Amino acid sequence: MRKSCRFLVVMLTSCLFLTTVFAQNVTVSGNVRNNSSQEVVPAVSVVVKGTSTGTFTNSDGDFTLSVMKLPVTLVFSSVGYDNYELTVSDASAKIQVDFKPNISLGQEVVVAANRTPTRILESPVTIERMSTNTIRNVAAPNFYDAITNLKGVDMHTASLTFKTPTTRGFLGSGNIRLNQLVDGMDNQAPGLNFSVGSIVGPNELDVDNVEMLAGASSALYGSGGMNGTLLINSKNPFKYQGFSFNVKQGIMHINDESGQKPSPYYDWSFRWAKAFKDKFAFKIAASFVTANDWVANDDRNKQQLGVLSKVVGGNRGNDPNYNGVNVYGDEASANMMQFAQLAIAQAPSALVNAANAYFGPLGTYPTNAQVGAFIAGFPAAQQPSVQQFLPFYIGATKGYFGNGNVSRTGYDEKDLVDYNTINARFTAALHYKITPGIEASLSSNFGTGTTVYTGADRYSLRNLKMAQHKLEIRAKSWFLRGYTTQENAGGSYNATALGVYINSKWKSNQTWFGQYIGTFSETRRQTMANLSDAQIHMNARAAADQGRLLPGTPAYEAAMKEGRSVPISQGGALFLDKTDLWAGEGQLNLSDVGKFSDKVEVIVGANWKQYVLNSGGTLFADTAGNIKINEYGSYI
Repeated sequence: MRKSCRFLVVMLTSCLFLTTVFAQNVTVSGNVRNNSSQEVVPAVSVVVKGTSTGTFTNSDGDFTLSVMKLPVTLVFSSVGYDNYELTVSDASAKIQVDFKPNISLGQEVVVAANRTPTRILESPVTIERMSTNTIRNVAAPNFYDAITNLKGVDMHTASLTFKTPTTRGFLGSGNIRLNQLVDGMDNQAPGLNFSVGSIVGPNELDVDNVEMLAGASSALYGSGGMNGTLLINSKNPFKYQGFSFNVKQGIMHINDESGQKPSPYYDWSFRWAKAFKDKFAFKIAASFVTANDWVANDDRNKQQLGVLSKVVGGNRGNDPNYNGVNVYGDEASANMMQFAQLAIAQAPSALVNAANAYFGPLGTYPTNAQVGAFIAGFPAAQQPSVQQFLPFYIGATKGYFGNGNVSRTGYDEKDLVDYNTINARFTAALHYKITPGIEASLSSNFGTGTTVYTGADRYSLRNLKMAQHKLEIRAKSWFLRGYTTQENAGGSYNATALGVYINSKWKSNQTWFGQYIGTFSETRRQTMANLSDAQIHMNARAAADQGRLLPGTPAYEAAMKEGRSVPISQGGALFLDKTDLWAGEGQLNLSDVGKFSDKVEVIVGANWKQYVLNSGGTLFADTAGNIKINEYGSYI
């Protein structure tokens, strides 16, 4: 009983002490306005001078701050305004602050240069930046499209929602020379090896600023930063609170040369953030985009050299080996002379010797009677195979083929690729201030959708899913973060492989080329050069294309559906990718900790990444199991 009483006394005393402490807190509130326009100024930093205790003004310019005692000196700061100090001795009245705009250049604060807040004017490298106001007023469908307006930046457009910023003249889809980081997380799809900043990440309402370091930045941001680094920073819920909803709508394909009918474009997004007593805050944001993408209909001829290609003259009508830029399935090609020679090499030697003896003395164009007589000299059971053999033999020995190549008839991209563009993104974050100067956060970004990507081939990314989760603890002079990227290619497929698969489905390459080359040889022999090569090629293609699956027919749709479900490793077009990335990194500003930042800036940091490759053999040689790749780095 005595112990219980002692415990009760201690608890009551503690409560009384805590009550006394909290009773000493004083709440200071006020409003910040532009002294020129009298408009409210949101997201203004309000800090007790000499401490890390502070808050931000809300969308109405209001702020509330709890301090231990009066008087206190408050420091007001924001990009585009002069810093303002105010000593508060009485908390009974609401403070009114008239903020003076500052039109001086170079006052914006960036972090891309050295991973610490630095004024642009003092940055050792050139930084291009888009602020919140710039993003809000940009004349572009979204903030990502507006990146192309930054100095020294080019934008590669693969489709409506898949765009890649590049610098230093290296214009290419999925630019691997430029890092893209969203709140410090590598935005690259770890297995597909391209950044997905416009598909997964914060929506426009949740973007605080965008910084482009258009130069080598590998020391701070990793080997992918040979040509630069793009930083996309989302809004902190302590600083930006409230609910926002945005609707963008438009019409696409008006007077479209490809023949597409006008169709709507929808982009809906929202953001909601709330802070509680400047200790805990959360935010959720989402967006949804849907439209009918533009049709890639470039039918120019190209010459393929491995993964590289170049545009050459010719079309399907005058080039038997035509390979259209946006035509797929015509990549299957054969040399007519080599194909015929292979057929001869596979024939019985007795048949070849007999043909040499019989056709050798004859002229360039043996008659039907001469050919029939040769076939009749064989037993009836052998005559069909002899008849199949002769077009290749006569064409090769009489010089019909030259050194010409022929390709299969391909399918237009519009008949293979899903242009129904959809992109849904969701972001959620929890922030907690451990102390006034140390903040912990847990955030997640999720994105899914359908789009088209251009690499060595054209890829239809159908139901692509990607999620990023991050845990971070940050202070003014240091940070620690760990994050993971989880990728799922969904039903994505290679359009080129799909075209090849459909062609092979209705007729194998061996059969098709055999019919083409055999018909070409027979047509030349029987017409005795009275027809042009172009006419003979057209006749041969018409014969070989008999039974071809036509787009829109049930048989074609069934073959396309099957090809999209068969993995590339099994001859289909589907690529499987569930690759993961695990990463951890930290940084410490020794100059701030050692209090010698006025003399020299010293920053140290380190990171670790692990890629867990999982493609089922469709992208990597990982049929035996997942492949793990570890990467380590440090800097000073």
